[in-house]
Amino acid sequence: MATRPIWRGHLRLALVSCPVALHPVLHDRGGLHFHLINPATGNRVRLVTQDAETEAEVARSSLVKGYEYEKGRYLVMSDEDFEAVRVPSSATMNVEKFVDADSIDPIYYDSGYYLAPDGTAGEDVYAVLRDAILKSKRVALSRVVIAKRERVIALMPMEAGLVAHTLHEARDINSAEGLFGSAAKHKPDPEMVALATQLIDRQSGRYDPADMEDRYEARLRAVIDAKLKGKGLAAEKDPEPDGNVVDLMAALRRSLKEGGDAKPARKAPAKPARKPARKRA
Repeated sequence: MATRPIWRGHLRLALVSCPVALHPVLHDRGGLHFHLINPATGNRVRLVTQDAETEAEVARSSLVKGYEYEKGRYLVMSDEDFEAVRVPSSATMNVEKFVDADSIDPIYYDSGYYLAPDGTAGEDVYAVLRDAILKSKRVALSRVVIAKRERVIALMPMEAGLVAHTLHEARDINSAEGLFGSAAKHKPDPEMVALATQLIDRQSGRYDPADMEDRYEARLRAVIDAKLKGKGLAAEKDPEPDGNVVDLMAALRRSLKEGGDAKPARKAPAKPARKPARKRA
């Protein structure tokens, strides 16, 4: 299904450029949505846009943006004000450098977009840039303005085209300092690591998005269907935890033994480095 681009402009590498458009990767798949209900009447509650001082109701279409420069005092911003701060990345994705995919920690990846040719005029240039990035086995870094914010993006090949991932800034990421405690300095027994590695090898396989069903939503739909039919649905009990593992070595060996003689799944063939698209926060 064709999507409407959220951004249109040019992709540029040195003196070479072509018209491109950003298309969202995600769509509304018709997930469950809930409304706030007044339990006394069963009616839906309407959220009102209201003036904070006069308490008068205000139409959303008449609202403007404002910056709070002092407590309770706002500077109104117009469309012309936002237009005046346009930067080059508002209209052009200029590739600044290429990096190894492994040099970008996955926690920095944010949202994914398809970067497609915008029309047929520059398809030849687009194809050259796509194949060159693929051959380099690197990620191209650029910038683009989305929703009044300049975002760093990582461009990488995907099937017949390019995919762009917005990247978080370092200031967006919470520090992990102190979270892992003494485990950060703990040196485990090499034999235990070897046994755990065998468990990993035995359960290795190819990633299949179809395996990632939202089981919570499926269960919630079952509850809704049952309630619509005037029935109930008993809650499933959480599995009982095994408790504290006293002998980790014995537990690892038992885990391998209980798995039988299953052979490790065949590893997927190596593909050009790329990261999966992330869910927008």
